[in-house]
Amino acid sequence: MIPFKLVDTAFEAGVALRLYQRGDEFSIRVDKAGELMNSRAHHSEEVLAEVACRMIANRQKPHLLVGGLGMGFTLAAVLSHTVPEARVTVAELIPAVVRWNREFIGQLAGAPLADARVHVMELDVGQVMRQGKNSFDAIMLDVDNGPSSFTHEDNDALYSLRGLKLIYDALKPGGVFTVWSASTDPAFTQRMIKTGFNVSEQRVGSHASKRGNRHNIWIGVRPDHFSI
Repeated sequence: MIPFKLVDTAFEAGVALRLYQRGDEFSIRVDKAGELMNSRAHHSEEVLAEVACRMIANRQKPHLLVGGLGMGFTLAAVLSHTVPEARVTVAELIPAVVRWNREFIGQLAGAPLADARVHVMELDVGQVMRQGKNSFDAIMLDVDNGPSSFTHEDNDALYSLRGLKLIYDALKPGGVFTVWSASTDPAFTQRMIKTGFNVSEQRVGSHASKRGNRHNIWIGVRPDHFSI
């Protein structure tokens, strides 16, 4: 088997992220934690986007937020399933991930960053959501491995009650929140319910063929009325 070759290394908050390539396959890995993502396993990330887009399909000029660029597959799915008039904001904390998408791996997902509907902000997704209440028709969150994240401890705040309240407030009434996770977490489900979301879950394979790991997607809907 052809071995992986190191393409580039980036350091963020003392953590080394490395991009590897083997033929047309790419892998992003974190020291000690291992592989974060692989270009051959992205079906569940696409479902994360498809579910949210389908649930707001009747909205005109929707504004969608993708938290975490990754290898661009979630963003590409959003662009494929939303309307031409949509605005799509991408929040990616690590500049190297944006650069890798532009320079090395963008073609794998069809170069979604080149789409005129896309605006990239190299910021924490929490900062983007704080910029205005009732701003987004859908928020899709894939910033780490889910509520049991291991790359950035700061991501834990997004999965707390306080973080979920921030997400709830950033959505328009009737807006949809989807979040990707490597595993289930009943406590997180309960926090979503406590925040006010109508919650459901899906177990989705990392490959469309149903091979590979099973991932969890939470779907939260903000009730279609303003809180008093």
